[in-house]
Amino acid sequence: MSADPELNIAHVSSSLGQSDNLHQQVLASFPLCDMTEEDLNQNPQFCKLLATLAQHVDQTGLMVPLKTELEKAEQKLQSQRRNWLRSESLFRGLQEMIQDHCVKKHHATVPPDQNMFFETMEKCLLVAQCAKQLDPSRTTNHDQPPVLGLKPQQVMDLMPSEKNVQRMKQSLPRELEKHLKKKCLSLLSFYQPEWENESEGLKSSKLSYLSAQLDKEKKSAESLRETCRETTVLLQRQTQLYLSELVKCIQLLQSLILDHRLKTQTELDSKKMDYFEGKCELVLQKIKLEMVELQLDTYTPNSISAHRKIRQGLFIILKACQVEKQSLELKLASFEILGKEFETLAEEYCKLRQEIEMKNWALKEFTHYNDM
Repeated sequence: MSADPELNIAHVSSSLGQSDNLHQQVLASFPLCDMTEEDLNQNPQFCKLLATLAQHVDQTGLMVPLKTELEKAEQKLQSQRRNWLRSESLFRGLQEMIQDHCVKKHHATVPPDQNMFFETMEKCLLVAQCAKQLDPSRTTNHDQPPVLGLKPQQVMDLMPSEKNVQRMKQSLPRELEKHLKKKCLSLLSFYQPEWENESEGLKSSKLSYLSAQLDKEKKSAESLRETCRETTVLLQRQTQLYLSELVKCIQLLQSLILDHRLKTQTELDSKKMDYFEGKCELVLQKIKLEMVELQLDTYTPNSISAHRKIRQGLFIILKACQVEKQSLELKLASFEILGKEFETLAEEYCKLRQEIEMKNWALKEFTHYNDM
């Protein structure tokens, strides 16, 4: 019974190891896919599908038969490219020889036989180019009318004499070899400037190793390019992983900030309330101080003594009025004993009093008007 947990742990460990190995195989089989181990962990069925698919396709996504056909087509294309490059290089070399001869002819005297050689070669190249353009087998539409109504045979009739052509063909390998050797030496001087002042024999010896050295450096550059591409893919994956981890860290930090803010919000609110209460109290005290200063500026000692005297006088008058009020209230109470008849007499008295006041006012106005 005690061995069962150990077996389970070993089984889980082996399963995890196989899962990690499978993930690495899938990522290595599809380097162009933008995937991470986390994506494969979240989608195990998709991971199994990719592992099965990796047995039938290569890293570029091509099936094995299609890959074989593609390799054959690429080999055929490379062969055609080499043939074209060989003929194109020869044609460019001949053109360069003609151009060098034209430049040399303007700066120095050229022997007649050499001049005849280059003129014959230039005419042969021009006639060959024109005949190639006029050849209907080079076009897709055989019914298309020829350029300027010319036929290839008509252009071929413009070739130099057979004697000059044969003489040119005999001298061509030697002149071409001389030109190519000159170019190779120029390339060697450019590639290794320290060999420029060496003898021609040493240059020729060094030139025999130049091709292998350039091929070696080319392979090294291709290897570095492949390493750079793999490093770029790895960098993209690492960048994506870094960004995903950074997003997780930011989310965790936001949650921590939110929790901390909620915990300290009550304490912060109470502190803010105490602060505002203290500020309000300070403002109230300042207002009271302004009021006191305003009172001090308004009520001087002289005005205060005058107000006190006025208050004393008003207090005396108030007491006299209160005494008079009490006496009148007593009289009014004695008159109220008479009843409604007294009220009628009082109203009549008031009316008469008002009429007397009106007449006195009118008399006063008339008197004042007559005096004017």
